[in-house]
Amino acid sequence: MNDLVFMHGLNEEPYTTDKIIAECSKNQLDNVKHLIRNHKRDFEEFGVLGFEIRKLNGRGRPQKTYHLNEQQATLLITYLDNTPEVNQFKKNLVHEFYRMRKELNQRQINRAIEKPQRKSLMDAIKEWPRAPKHIYINMTQLLLKRAAGGMTAQQIKKQRHVKTALDGLTVKEQERYKQLENIAIGLVGLNKTWDEVKGLLLLA
Repeated sequence: MNDLVFMHGLNEEPYTTDKIIAECSKNQLDNVKHLIRNHKRDFEEFGVLGFEIRKLNGRGRPQKTYHLNEQQATLLITYLDNTPEVNQFKKNLVHEFYRMRKELNQRQINRAIEKPQRKSLMDAIKEWPRAPKHIYINMTQLLLKRAAGGMTAQQIKKQRHVKTALDGLTVKEQERYKQLENIAIGLVGLNKTWDEVKGLLLLA
């Protein structure tokens, strides 16, 4: 059930795509797109009918991919033939939307909890006698790379379609980030050098 439902940022609702629905329900993509276009007003009763335009493998004619929220996806499935594949996909999709909503709620909670801790780190850096130049951005980059498996802030924002890298972290990455941030606060408070802080965080 991997990659059935997607989520960008903390303030956007989870969605699936017409391509996912076509593949998993064993329907032709063109037929699914036709259903969406024919019932566009019905889908818009359940929210904005989102889409993205992209070229396949960066070449060829641009293709429109529809983004459907849970209610829109459920409605689309009711328009499909009631085959065993459709029924199984319907169950899988319900499970995945539930899992994504649960993760989104936890990410929002974790982000709210982390903000005061981030302020504590920024305050500690302000009082840090050994603070080098550009330490705020360098510290954040280091914490993000350690928490997100080596990804930089720019990579997180690009790959996960978020404006703020911290909003793109998964629940596990958020927990790791908070742990590293707490260590950084302690090391800065001990007036370690930046090289010492960096070395210890790389080992943490």
